[in-house]
Amino acid sequence: MYIAHISEDGREQPIADHLKNVSVAAGKYAESFGAKELAEMIGMCHDIGKYSEKFQRRIRGESISVDHSTAGAKEIVKYCGLPAAYCIAGHHGGLPDGGGRFDPPSAGTLFGRLKKDVEECGAFASDISLRGSAFSKPIILGQGGFTMSFWIRMLFSCLVDADFLDTETFMRGSPANRGISAEPRELLEVLKKHIENRWDQEKRINKIRGQILNNCLASGKNSPPGLFTLTVPTGGGKTISSLAFALSHAAEHNKKRIIYVIPYTSIIEQTAEVFRDILGSENVLEHHSNVDMDDDSDENGAERSLNEAKKLASENWDMPVIVTTAVQFFESLFSNKPSQCRKLHNLAESVIIFDEAQTIPIQYLHPCIRAISELVVNYGAACVLCTATQPALGQLFESILPSLAPKEISPDIPREVFRRVRYEHIGHLSDDELAKEFDKHKQVLCIVNSRRQAQSIFSKLSCVDGCFHLSTLMTPSHRKAKLNDIRSRLQHGQPCRVVATSLIEAGVDVDFPAVYRAEAGLDSIIQAAGRCNREGKYSADESVVRIFEPDSSYISALPASMKRPLEAMQDIVHDFSCIDEPELIEKYFKELRLYTGEGLDVLDIVPRFESGARTAQFPFAAVSDAFHIIGSSTRSVLVPINDDAQSVAKRLQSGERNRQLMRRASFFSVNVYEDQYKALCAKGSLISIEKDLAILADTSLYSDDTGLSVKEETGIGIFV
Repeated sequence: MYIAHISEDGREQPIADHLKNVSVAAGKYAESFGAKELAEMIGMCHDIGKYSEKFQRRIRGESISVDHSTAGAKEIVKYCGLPAAYCIAGHHGGLPDGGGRFDPPSAGTLFGRLKKDVEECGAFASDISLRGSAFSKPIILGQGGFTMSFWIRMLFSCLVDADFLDTETFMRGSPANRGISAEPRELLEVLKKHIENRWDQEKRINKIRGQILNNCLASGKNSPPGLFTLTVPTGGGKTISSLAFALSHAAEHNKKRIIYVIPYTSIIEQTAEVFRDILGSENVLEHHSNVDMDDDSDENGAERSLNEAKKLASENWDMPVIVTTAVQFFESLFSNKPSQCRKLHNLAESVIIFDEAQTIPIQYLHPCIRAISELVVNYGAACVLCTATQPALGQLFESILPSLAPKEISPDIPREVFRRVRYEHIGHLSDDELAKEFDKHKQVLCIVNSRRQAQSIFSKLSCVDGCFHLSTLMTPSHRKAKLNDIRSRLQHGQPCRVVATSLIEAGVDVDFPAVYRAEAGLDSIIQAAGRCNREGKYSADESVVRIFEPDSSYISALPASMKRPLEAMQDIVHDFSCIDEPELIEKYFKELRLYTGEGLDVLDIVPRFESGARTAQFPFAAVSDAFHIIGSSTRSVLVPINDDAQSVAKRLQSGERNRQLMRRASFFSVNVYEDQYKALCAKGSLISIEKDLAILADTSLYSDDTGLSVKEETGIGIFV
């Protein structure tokens, strides 16, 4: 018998059983985008290389190396072409670059590997039969190369998820517990019950909030799937209203799940908590590197079972509501790795909400827009660009396909009802002058553009009670604790003076009577204003957002990604009293894109895939290595400042490695730039664990007030 796997207890799985199981599951996953038969054939063929005598010797214990993927790729290309060959060739090591037709067998590219001599595996023919497969080709967008590469990646997702799940089931001896969860229509009824009599309708602002919520419910039911915008001023109830649209739309159009994409971990945690409170923890998966699902927690049986189900669901997003980061979402869409790609097929027939859509990194705007377009046009997804400052992306979508013009879910909102602040530009302020401004307020927030300036201002504060610093130089667990303390002080009227980087400004639920904001992009200033008089306790005249010009040394040190928005704002804003007018916001984003020019796709990702339209030579591996939203030049430093962090550090130092442990480590880690990492190493302050991870040996460099002490320039708040 030819076997595919041997379990720890000695059971053997025949290859034919594995191939048939994977074939059925992959076909089921691909059915939603018209490729059921093709995915079935890819699944049936993916492991035929295991029929070789050499592989059978290896699986039975011989220490020999066998490439079993290439054999399947060479066989499937005869029947189903290059797209299927990409999937099988990459189902263990990752989708390869296509390369060129003259690549040698040793090149590692798809065209090179198709020339390799492989072990004889013809015995598969006695168990399975291969044939050409019918399938619906995707609608071609642009030149077609990006569309085809996206389609290959979705087929790849179907294969690797089916492969993982069947292997996992066999090795465990039974299907893993992946939880019991509700359908969108059931969750919609739960939400409707939650929002009954939600607001006091005597207040006009609550009537408008109710109108927005009802618009979302009605539009979700009555609108056909497509591309949408939801433009809601801060304080308009955007989070629950967008969830209402998503559940209503999913229930009406039989969508599988809701995926909520958020730029910052500081928002994702509070958003996921809101959703769990409404829909139940068993229906909501919070997936990002700082979520802590630890095996060592003291849980009862039901909690352990739910925790296990969520760990497994995080691998392929098989839950009704997923809350994740923009980094996880977009980097998975451009990854070639099986572990990251296996969840992609679950984006099909989903409702995807992009919260704070204006934060989609402008240097990757074109590839991100193309990916969203593919999901809407070819995979049955409904996508919503949700924000208070809509980034005017309609023309970019329409240039891809005119029918992609986004539809506003809740038009004609009277924005003046939500105007709770006034803006004032107060000119240049030095750090010393800013520190003195803090003495004028019992509760005040100051947001700056760099971690260096945040630390500088904090060091100059004369007040001793209720002063806080927040930046990405603090670990996620540390920041979360500080934010909880800040919220408590604000709620109870205690002194609370905070200096922070931009991580606090977009969607973080805090309410200050006064806010200072360093000059920045228009959207950043308006988002910062959302932290001022958030609950409407004061009049707009009393609640001032003071915009100031920082020292030139801070501005000159900003990276282009932060300097360009600032300069675009300076070019178009002449009267700060009308800074949040929709017309000015639209003009700003158009100006920003014109100013950026070719910088909307700094890696030329779209052209690189488009160039393979006729030859199917796609740079999957190269793009995967290069596409990093927060840059690839940062390294993680784990800070062992409490018992939990010390426990993680000890496990890492002992050599333990697994996905859960590495994810938990990130909860206690700070990301630093390459030169800072090297400087800390040179001082003997780090214990190296892996290439991109070290443990802080000198904990005196970490302050409870300001976090890790390093020379720092920027304060961008996007996390994995």
